[in-house]
Amino acid sequence: MTNIFDTRNRPLRDLRISVTDRCNFRCSYCMPKEIFGVDYPFMSKDEILSFEEIVRLAKLFAKIGVEKIRLTGGEPLLRKDLPILVKRLSKIEGIKYVTLTTNGVFLAKNAKALKEAGICRVNVSLDSLEDKVFMKINNMNMSVSTVLNGIFAAREAGLEVKVNMVVKKGLNDTEVLPMVRFLKEKNITLRFIEYMDVGCTNGWNFKDVISKKQLFDMIQEQYQLEPIEQDYIGEVAKRYRYKGTNTEVGFISSVTETFCGSCTRARLSTNGKLYTCLFASEGYDLSELLRSGVSDKYILATIQSIWEKRDERYSEIRTEESHKNRKIEMSYIGG
Repeated sequence: MTNIFDTRNRPLRDLRISVTDRCNFRCSYCMPKEIFGVDYPFMSKDEILSFEEIVRLAKLFAKIGVEKIRLTGGEPLLRKDLPILVKRLSKIEGIKYVTLTTNGVFLAKNAKALKEAGICRVNVSLDSLEDKVFMKINNMNMSVSTVLNGIFAAREAGLEVKVNMVVKKGLNDTEVLPMVRFLKEKNITLRFIEYMDVGCTNGWNFKDVISKKQLFDMIQEQYQLEPIEQDYIGEVAKRYRYKGTNTEVGFISSVTETFCGSCTRARLSTNGKLYTCLFASEGYDLSELLRSGVSDKYILATIQSIWEKRDERYSEIRTEESHKNRKIEMSYIGG
């Protein structure tokens, strides 16, 4: 394995692979219903990378330092036979972890198969425990109980579970403490994510952001938190535990604090474009290379060249106006 570094000496360690651009939710902060309606032109089957193409690329990424793969979407469990892909990815030399981010709706049905295939952890998105609020967010009349059933089934299957909660002012900020109490009692890690300016369709405004400091102070009034050291270089969440317990809570301050300096993540879109930043506007088309008959050596050299020229640091140079610039949608490349 060869380790490669970008222009800011950041290694390539993590690859996030979007396996579908489709989702069964229409959350306002990701895939608002007024944009992603019934007539929205999602990708056709021949545009989407096959399992064989994904595995081929993953093997190449592993050769240059990638140790962790996260499968995302859209909603990845909408991709047929996903455990087959997981099994193949988990057997790649150099890959230590294969994880999954999901909305949890199909998790109960798939948890056991995912565990057996090699998934070690699932990150489940859940933004409220109150049905009325949750349905307003997902815009598909999906109840909280369906997601909770998925979470408990995942734990029963032996998967590590983390719950991600995006907090938007005036929408679900009253749900913060109920979520904390519930998941603390269940000994499940909760991570709060600041509402961020990804893509151009979610109507983002800084005034809607509940900051990491505000969230921390809100929780600290009820529970004493103590910091936990980072597990690895490039870890995004600032981690704490409730004093006297082993239960964690984390904060991803994607707006109010910068994390570009230690970012080790590359993202592969559903149709095979490589993105070196979550806030990028353009990607590099690897599917064209895959389907043109060039050698693995050539593709590997291309990926290495892209990473070594990487200079993105959006969260460090974000301005009041920069969020209006064209950026790829989060549903297209995963979170």
